[in-house]
Amino acid sequence: MRFRTKIQLPVKTPKIDYQSKILMIGSCFVENIGDKLDYYKLQNLRSPFGILFHPEAIENFIRRSINADIYSPEDVFYHNERWHSFDAHSSLSDSIQEELLKKLNQNLKINRNYLLEASHIVITLGTAWVYKNIETGKPVANCHKLPQKYFSKELLSLAEIEGSLHSLISELKIINPELTIIFTLSPVRHLKDGFVENQISKAHLIAALHKVINENNSVINYFPVYEIMMDELRDYRFYAEDMLHPNVIAIDYIWEKFVEVWFSSEAYSTLKLVESIQKSLAHRPFDKRSNSHQAFSRKLQVKIEDLKKEIPHIHF
Repeated sequence: MRFRTKIQLPVKTPKIDYQSKILMIGSCFVENIGDKLDYYKLQNLRSPFGILFHPEAIENFIRRSINADIYSPEDVFYHNERWHSFDAHSSLSDSIQEELLKKLNQNLKINRNYLLEASHIVITLGTAWVYKNIETGKPVANCHKLPQKYFSKELLSLAEIEGSLHSLISELKIINPELTIIFTLSPVRHLKDGFVENQISKAHLIAALHKVINENNSVINYFPVYEIMMDELRDYRFYAEDMLHPNVIAIDYIWEKFVEVWFSSEAYSTLKLVESIQKSLAHRPFDKRSNSHQAFSRKLQVKIEDLKKEIPHIHF
């Protein structure tokens, strides 16, 4: 008997291995996958401008980094004793204006340089709701807790999302024609917008994204994170305490599916080796001076050195 339905996973290439360089951009779910990439010692860069929830914020960041469109004092503002940028998450905000500008422009450069060498980019869309700065008419990536009166809240139309995605894909392919582009839809529910409004938002993203995918089938890919969470894991035991974000069990399960689709068999073997090393490093002995622990440590160090000879960029 079967007690649940399972998502049919696609077969994708080119595969990810330990030579790959992966860029992660978008909603907060990229942090979950990024943590996995870090744990398994894969080369990656994630969220240089922090969490970006909607397509136009992601497009703006990619375009500015590719064009080296640097930030100046006129592009930032002061609020609650800190300097902020409407294009970046509050994690980049700073009490000193020059420090914020330095971080913004350094991260643009880092992202551009990484894009030139990246093998894969994973873009996770979170919401179709945007807040537009009433003064400029531009959508912001983050409101930084400014009063609501400074913004108008709008739902991106299908045409607006499609246009943003087409522009984003075009920019990426110009700077790196060999780049493998993977889109995902965040399973995190934005219930502050409302239950119905969250569903409308996700529906707009799904409809627009798949229309763009169908028009660029040989260029971009889709990994069904949202569908796995909504269907295979349709139970609140797979959610964190806030009942909005996937919990550790769900993240582990989705990661396993991502590995199944995107990782080469050789990389999978290395993943298991790295995992065994990580677990050994986390081991806490009763007595560090004991002969058995000393032998354990020497054996572990040999295993690490052998792996580093094969993959020099790995560090524990």
